[in-house]
Amino acid sequence: MSASDAFRVEVGGTGAGPAAPGGLLDVLSLAAVVLDDSGRIALWSPQAEELFGYSADEALGRFAGPLLVDEQHLDFVIGLFARVMESGRRWAGGFPVRHKDGSTRLVEFRNMRLQDDQGGHYALGIATDQVTLRRVERDLALSLRLISQSPIGLGVMDTDLRFMLVNPALEGMNGGSAQDRAGPDAGQTPPFLRGDAIESVMREVLATGVPALDRFMVGDAPDDPGQEHAWSVSFYRLEDPAGRVLGLATSVVDVTAQHRAAADAARARRRLALVADASALIGTTLDLGQTARELAGVCVPEVADLVTVDVLDSVLQGVRTDGAQTGPARFRALAVVSAYPTEAARAPDPVGDLVVYAADRLVIRCVNTGRPVLRAKVTAEDLRRIARDDDSAAVLAAAGIHSYLVLPLVARGEVIGAVGLMRARNPAPFDEDDVTLAGELAARAAVCIDNARWFQSQRHAALALQRNLLPNRPSHRPGLGIAHRYEPAGATSEIGGDWFDVIPLPGDKTALIIGDVMGSGIDAAATMGQLRTATRTLAQLDFDPAQVLHHLDQATAGMDDTFTTCVYAVYDPHDQRCRISVAGHLPPVLMRSRRPPELLDLPTGAPLGVGGVPFHTTRLDLGPGDQLVLYTDGLVETRDQPLDERFDFLLSLLAGPYRDLEDTCDLLLRELRHPGDHDDVALLIARMQAERSD
Repeated sequence: MSASDAFRVEVGGTGAGPAAPGGLLDVLSLAAVVLDDSGRIALWSPQAEELFGYSADEALGRFAGPLLVDEQHLDFVIGLFARVMESGRRWAGGFPVRHKDGSTRLVEFRNMRLQDDQGGHYALGIATDQVTLRRVERDLALSLRLISQSPIGLGVMDTDLRFMLVNPALEGMNGGSAQDRAGPDAGQTPPFLRGDAIESVMREVLATGVPALDRFMVGDAPDDPGQEHAWSVSFYRLEDPAGRVLGLATSVVDVTAQHRAAADAARARRRLALVADASALIGTTLDLGQTARELAGVCVPEVADLVTVDVLDSVLQGVRTDGAQTGPARFRALAVVSAYPTEAARAPDPVGDLVVYAADRLVIRCVNTGRPVLRAKVTAEDLRRIARDDDSAAVLAAAGIHSYLVLPLVARGEVIGAVGLMRARNPAPFDEDDVTLAGELAARAAVCIDNARWFQSQRHAALALQRNLLPNRPSHRPGLGIAHRYEPAGATSEIGGDWFDVIPLPGDKTALIIGDVMGSGIDAAATMGQLRTATRTLAQLDFDPAQVLHHLDQATAGMDDTFTTCVYAVYDPHDQRCRISVAGHLPPVLMRSRRPPELLDLPTGAPLGVGGVPFHTTRLDLGPGDQLVLYTDGLVETRDQPLDERFDFLLSLLAGPYRDLEDTCDLLLRELRHPGDHDDVALLIARMQAERSD
């Protein structure tokens, strides 16, 4: 080995040159003194001069005892020297030594016998200031205790980022023993410190010396698989007193409890916000299906991955239940909503289906008891009691459904249905917190669903009354072809009081009426029925149209401030004249052959029920092929377009080629109406025909 190799040492896993000053030996300033077998000083190091005060010239050749030891200790020192030289046994300890300046200092000694190639014996004394030694020992012991007893994970890595030392706290975090990870050939980096990104941070700290503090990391702990843990990690570079890079130190604080507390708090805030927003998100319409979908939509994905909403058919039929129920029940499936595309969405009963659930179904237990049913971890048997059949249960199992919760929908003290919640991608099982949250949402939604159910029931009743009061298809009238339509408002709007009628009169005349009772619901339909009956009675008296409206106005005055717009027209096929009067209604459209359609400019009068306003009759000469189009405002009025534009559109539709009357009705409703329009429409079209001679 060459001389240069002899002076090379291994530091941090890489070759380095001679050690720079500042190491532990330099701090201790070890002095070396060699005595011959007579006790004379044969060798004297520079550190000995620093420690004892004598130069080499002053010390060499002199007896060490008288030079360095007080007379009272001289015999003891000579005896100790003799024992070391005779037996060759080492001696270590502290001893007071006299300094050149006359003071006495405590010095720590390590003494041993040396032998040369001639068989001669010498005594080697290694000495250092005892105060300095004790301070270094204390500092080292304190450092080791701080490291070993610290609750903070501490580790030291070499310049290759291999762990050279870990304390018990870090050992516990890493899931292994300190011995497994210590030493130049130690194993892998702790799991939560792996990855290119964190290695890049460590190498940057190693290169620049700028610490990286409080880096937040999340991952799995080896001793707690499946549970997310969090750590706050800091890195700083280690250097010796001379500034030489020794490696990297890391401190790791397990902040899992704080991380979970923060996550729980954030989850609680999200859930509180969800409950707070539920009032705005659920019940935006009075449509039963839409309200059910809104409830399901609120629950995904925060609460569940798949949500079903079912309502008892007895509730839809208006049958109230008294007390606890038993046995199977009929349900109407209202909504199935998933957080993501999944085959599991086809496992529940299809929306709209009316199904009978057997008594062993979990949803039946829920509605019969009025209490939630929780299956934190579903079994194969549970899936068969959740799904509609074995095939559907297999679909749920294949989709990974692992947790289930069903809650009753309770409104006004009555169970009206149930909401079912399932989890697949969300790994957490349902717990009591989920029961509480979902219960809040279900309670709010149940009232909205019941309101929608009640509204639909009332709407169906009003619609049935309305249709029963409207005329059947009018019989053929002399000189007239007639087509008509009645279309109720959208499903989320109440039924109005729109009506039409075709009344046979003496002398082959025909009365044509279109009207609109202001208001909605059963009251408007009932008022419409009263007005229709009164109109038919007055029509038989063959009054002038203005007189008929006058009498109707008087009759309406006693109907609780009810206002009605109306057009009353009488057509005589013998003289081909039409007499027409308007009570605050939209103008009819007149279509003549080879002329563009036009809105009739008629005195509008006032709605029936205002009272005291005169009505006027206008006479029109009509020829074969001419058409009169009567309609209510639901055909042309919208919330987002001016009425003039809608009139223009109506006229443009009627300006097309000759059509069958039924086709014209279909065209107008198709082009002018939209799904969900908020108002009813009554439409009556009459085409004048040539009078047939017998």
